[in-house]
Parts: sequence; C-alpha cells; structure tokens
Amino acid sequence: MPFVNWFKRRLVVIAGLLTLAYLLLPNIVVTVFSFNKPKGRFNYEWQRFSTDAWKDPCGVADMCGSLSISLQIAVWATVGATVLGTMISFALVRYRFRARGAVNSLIFLPMAMPEVVMAASLLTLFLNMGAQLGFWTILIAHIMFCLSFVVTAVKARVMSMDPRLEEAARDLYAGPAQTFLRVTLPIAAPGIAAGALLSFALSFDDFIITNFNAGSTVTFPMFVWGSAQRGTPVQINVIGTAMFLIAVLLVLTSMVAGNRRNKQKA
Repeated sequence: MPFVNWFKRRLVVIAGLLTLAYLLLPNIVVTVFSFNKPKGRFNYEWQRFSTDAWKDPCGVADMCGSLSISLQIAVWATVGATVLGTMISFALVRYRFRARGAVNSLIFLPMAMPEVVMAASLLTLFLNMGAQLGFWTILIAHIMFCLSFVVTAVKARVMSMDPRLEEAARDLYAGPAQTFLRVTLPIAAPGIAAGALLSFALSFDDFIITNFNAGSTVTFPMFVWGSAQRGTPVQINVIGTAMFLIAVLLVLTSMVAGNRRNKQKA
C-alpha cells in the first residue's frame, strides 16, 4: 500500500514533529492569550482580540519590579556560576589532586537533589548564620544550583579538546596567557556559552528555592504564583511570550553564525 510505505519512510520525521508540537503547545497557548481581552480577573477563556496588554506590559502594579529583580539575579547568578564553573571544570579535567573523585560527585549533587530539600537546607544555613533573607540569599542559592549545570557543560567541552593544539601554540612561543586567550578559550567557548544560557534560564525560572530564601523580595515567578491566586493578568502572558521569542531568536542567531563559520572553514 503506497500510504503505508510513505508513512513508514517518514515515521521518524512525523514522530519528531508531533513531539515538537507537544512541547510548543504551552508556548502557543501563552502567546494566543497574550492578545486576549478577558471580562473578569482570570485570563483562562478567550473573549476577544486585543493588543492592550502589549501596549502597556507594566500596567500591573509591581510586575515589572519583580521582573527587574529576576533579571538582575539571573544575570549575576549566570556570571558567578559561569566563572566558578569554568574554573572548576578545567581543574577537574586538567589536574590530579586528592579527593578529585569526591569533588566530581559533590558537583552533581545539586542536580540530583530535590529542589525542596536544597531549599530547606539553604534556609537552615542562612538562618543559622543570621543572614537577612532577600536579594543576596537568593543570589547565593542560585549560583549554587547553577554551578552544577555549568560544570557539566564546560567539562564535556574541555574533555573533548585536543591538547596538541595548545602544545602547538607553546611551540610557536605563545605564553600561557596568550595560549589560553587565543586557543583554549575559543575552543571551550561553546560549552561556556551553553552553561551560561542554561544558568540564566534556570535562575530566571526558579520558584521553589527562591520562595524559601526570598524573605520579602518578590521575583517574577513568585509574582506569577501570587497573581494566580487572585487572577492572572494578561501582561504575564505578554512577558512570557517576549521571553520565548527572545530565546528562539538567540537560538536562530547562534545557528546562523555556526553555519557561516562552517562555510568559511569549508
């Protein structure tokens, strides 16, 4: 049967497209409802098309303030986790020292541990230290759990690096700093960038650990959770759509840049 043969040949492609559609369905719903004009407080039923929320994304009190806090924490957590994670990755791959295996295991512990356990543990630590819960405790907590993801991404990249390239640079009289900046860092850059982007996404999105250690500070995920109890503003969908579009744009830009580099090498 022609249809059956056609279906068998394209089964993998069809399954992939269906999976992609399933993953993108929540984003599509959020985007559609960002143009909704609800009659009541809850933005759960389609009423009529409107661009009012896009014209005034900060029309809800305190929403853009919480968004600003989340962005600040995400940026600084990304910087801190990326710098520390990159140095740890190089140390674990390039050097042999005592307890190296134990450090490797401990690095992955935050990834395997349930978030609620880590959140309660960090809260206990901060309270015993007498620290005031707020922006800085959230930042410390985010750097801690983002660190594991950066180490995983960068370590995989460093392990795949050819050491002969660095040896060739030294043979050509390049100093340690020059070798690192001209050879090592550009090769490790894709892994570092992947770890940084993952850190930003995880930090911006986190709710459980943040909620335990935030004190009176309200981040954007906490604002969304609180708003859902009283009624979800359309502006939340606007911010979610904007973040999704920015992420897609970054991915497409990196793909285009990668294809250009490959063509230049060829």
